Amino acid sequence: MIPETLTINLQATKLVEIMLMAFLGFALSSLVTPLYTRYAYRWQWWKKPRTTAVTGERSKVFLKLHAAKHRRNIPTMAGIIFVFSVVVITLMFNLSRDQTWLPLAAFVGAAAIGLIDDIINIKGTGAGVAGLPSKLKLLLITLVALIGGIYFYTKLDVSSIHVPFYGELGLGWLIIPLFVITIISTANAVNITDGLDGLAGGLAAIAFGNYAIIAFLQGRIGVAGFCMTIVGVLLSYTWFNIHPARFFMGDVGSFCLGTALGVVAMITDTVLILPIIGAIFVAEAGSSLIQILSKKYRGGKRIFKIAPVHHHFEASGWPETKVTMRFWVLGQVFGFLGIVVFLLGSYA
Repeated sequence: MIPETLTINLQATKLVEIMLMAFLGFALSSLVTPLYTRYAYRWQWWKKPRTTAVTGERSKVFLKLHAAKHRRNIPTMAGIIFVFSVVVITLMFNLSRDQTWLPLAAFVGAAAIGLIDDIINIKGTGAGVAGLPSKLKLLLITLVALIGGIYFYTKLDVSSIHVPFYGELGLGWLIIPLFVITIISTANAVNITDGLDGLAGGLAAIAFGNYAIIAFLQGRIGVAGFCMTIVGVLLSYTWFNIHPARFFMGDVGSFCLGTALGVVAMITDTVLILPIIGAIFVAEAGSSLIQILSKKYRGGKRIFKIAPVHHHFEASGWPETKVTMRFWVLGQVFGFLGIVVFLLGSYA
């Protein structure tokens, strides 16, 4: 029988390792940021603002809300900072076949798609905002998710999900389409949320921090370390991205974060808790979907002044910083609720 003090010491050692991952992520990202900033401004990686809504009409409300910001030249593609930092730290200190191979590979794969989109946006000319066609971008993200889902099912031998307060639900090969839907949903939700200074970075840091707690409680130290590496990197990024933002993460950042979040939810067997921990992401994506459907089937009528919902609050008179910080607060509240459901649902 292992003495209680030895067990406590082992847990403390693992906790220290996880916290060190966060510190290393913050430190490396902070060191890389000045290098990125130097070249981003020198080579003019300016973010081109969107001028049209998803449904095709001119985004008059959006352009009015962010007129002052659009007069500034703000570089994009800063997501390469935390992609580089997470990859380096994970490869050096936290590489595990059953815990970090899959989230890291999906993280990099989604980042590559976002990087291509950002480069086209920077280099593009003409009306509107240049970038990958939406259907092609969806196809590429689906491909990354499908490869990950097949690996998850065949190599990690996962074929069921945990239903809180019920138990295991066997899905067999259907775990693959569930994996794909989860990744596509989270990747797009984080991408949609990335619309205000510091909003997506702060919310993602909160979500990954809560998932680090869940992974630690499950004994998945590698996953917890991966999550905390992202938290550390995002804290560094958010330091520079809060209003007024020095740069934007771009699709290279939002896609990789959303994809990794979905993979972590699948690996920790908490995919049904993900909508709680990521409630703000769900609200953001949901508001955009509701707005699109309303315009299409209600003769152009809107539910929100502008979607996603963070812009609706801006249009209602809330300052950008107030929207961001209140969403951060709500993000953490729902994060705590998610952990409570995880604990009660696992041991009820």
